[in-house]
Amino acid sequence: MNKNALKIKRLVGVASLASLVVVLQLLSNYVTIGALNITLALIPIVVGSIVYGPLAGFGLGAIMGVIVLTAPSTLAFFMPVNPFATIVLCILKSGLAGLVAGYLYRLTLFITNKLAKDNSNIRNALFYVAVVLATLIVPVINTGLFIFGAALFFQGVYGAENFATAVPIIIGAVFTTNFLIEFIVSVVLSPSVVFLVKVLANRFDLGFTLNIDDNSSQNIEAIE
Repeated sequence: MNKNALKIKRLVGVASLASLVVVLQLLSNYVTIGALNITLALIPIVVGSIVYGPLAGFGLGAIMGVIVLTAPSTLAFFMPVNPFATIVLCILKSGLAGLVAGYLYRLTLFITNKLAKDNSNIRNALFYVAVVLATLIVPVINTGLFIFGAALFFQGVYGAENFATAVPIIIGAVFTTNFLIEFIVSVVLSPSVVFLVKVLANRFDLGFTLNIDDNSSQNIEAIE
């Protein structure tokens, strides 16, 4: 396959995931607990970061952030306080989550291929470890950056006077609502989706950045 055809396949794949991010986040905009949104769009972000690479993960996360900006809770509680900080925080928290997930997956896969180069069974098992680690990091970073940014710029929204007093208040609010839901949904569904993508990859050429067949030594060369 020539490079142009491969780029088109990747573009179509990322665009499809981006559409899913938009739809899921638009739905999530109206599923709220207090001033916070229950984010469901992390699933296609982690999938995109795994199968199309860290930059795709960042782009998908940034798209999610743009849609979060249109949420009623964002417009009502955060945008009037500090529009610039709201825009930066919304885009970066999910964008960086996708970026880090992609690099964590690649690093884990690289180490796996190096340590278990001649043992396909171990490599198969550790492939799913790489997927799970990438999946876990997305809600952690997304929520962690939100807590930091909200405590830094939006203390008043939570009735706090400064950063130090805002942090525990926001952690309590986020951990008991958004984070647990995001974490459970991501952990349960994302590995299942990636497994489905892996099965499809055996039948169709989807233009993945890395070879999803974890027995392939091409992944080592691609990461290096």
